[in-house]
Amino acid sequence: MNKTTEKVRQTLAKRYRSEKRFRAFGIASITLGLLALVILFTDIIGKGHSAFIEHRVTLEVSFDADVLQISDVNDADQVTYGNYIAAIRAAMSEQFPEVQNRSERKQLNGLISSSAEFELRDMLRADHSLLGQSRTVSLQLDDAADLFFKASPGKRDGVRVTDLQKSWLLTLEERDLVTSGFNQSLFTRGDSREPEQAGMLGAILGSLFTMMVTLVLSFPIGVAAAIYLEEFAPKNKFTDFIEVNINNLAAVPSIIFGLLGVSIFIGLFGMPRSIPLVGGIVLTLMTLPTIIISSRAAIKAVPPSIRQAAMGLGASNMQVVLHHVLPLALPGMLTGAIIGMAQALGETAPLLMIGMVAFIVELPAGPVDPATVLPVQIFLWAGSPEQAFVALTSAAIMVLLAFLITMNTIAVLLRKRLERRW
Repeated sequence: MNKTTEKVRQTLAKRYRSEKRFRAFGIASITLGLLALVILFTDIIGKGHSAFIEHRVTLEVSFDADVLQISDVNDADQVTYGNYIAAIRAAMSEQFPEVQNRSERKQLNGLISSSAEFELRDMLRADHSLLGQSRTVSLQLDDAADLFFKASPGKRDGVRVTDLQKSWLLTLEERDLVTSGFNQSLFTRGDSREPEQAGMLGAILGSLFTMMVTLVLSFPIGVAAAIYLEEFAPKNKFTDFIEVNINNLAAVPSIIFGLLGVSIFIGLFGMPRSIPLVGGIVLTLMTLPTIIISSRAAIKAVPPSIRQAAMGLGASNMQVVLHHVLPLALPGMLTGAIIGMAQALGETAPLLMIGMVAFIVELPAGPVDPATVLPVQIFLWAGSPEQAFVALTSAAIMVLLAFLITMNTIAVLLRKRLERRW
């Protein structure tokens, strides 16, 4: 008896040790995952937060008619093509009259962004009475000058500006002519070769139109396919073959769907490249398996007693599905659709295949206008050589993560609010 008791104790002790090890491994895995997540977010936010801030210089700009070469302010062409660069250069020369050398003047004028002339043009377009007057104007700095002010004093030597430019920038700072604020152009402009002018509004609109096409096509088709397979399709080898292939399609690499879109929608049907319509159709094909599988799971979760009660009251199969099963399964279907849309929003490979990697400056007005999407915009900026694009890349990642987290949060809230316990 003592031997048996001792053996049981040893067995229990061994089991408890195994449970403790398993629990420790689980806690270590979770801790490691959270640590990796914290490191990732810290790195992204640390590099990208500066992209949401821009520095501008305040100058007294003279809208002199002779300098701007505008004789008739009511002539739209003259206002559009006025020599605004000369006015900006004159304003900078007033701040540093000692700069006379041609090479030095070029360096001085290079501190101002090339977008500044368009800001002056828009001001004169809005108010013709500015011609012949002087105004205090806040102008955007070049990306290198902007990085200089964003860097800490100990790291300013690594910024791509000359020693002369550093002295001029410090002088402007001492004169309180440099201001900082929220970088509105990041959310109001399309892409640009110049980092200080680059924005992600075009990519956001492209993602929006692409997701609209994906949702309009994938959700009705996915729900209809799930209802048919679960409620009406006969159980035979053909339906089994369809179910197996739907499950397999959910694991197919996304780039395969991109190749399918290139060969069929662009190659066979002749649809244009780099438009959200084609991107939405390709992402629909990729998202359909996820929506069908989640919708079928939601339909299976509806108790059979609901169907039996409805049929006992004389309802047809179609009425049972539309009036009882579908409303009860809809929360699970919506959750699956949102998760599938979030997955599609972060896809890059299939969209690269259909040409949405093109450099597009103009903002898209609809699903048939050339556009890019946020993941592709991140890909393009990550490959740019300018130092300022590092912060822009991280900022775009932050915006994309915000969209993904929001969509997944909505899915969780919908599931908790609408699901029923049976």
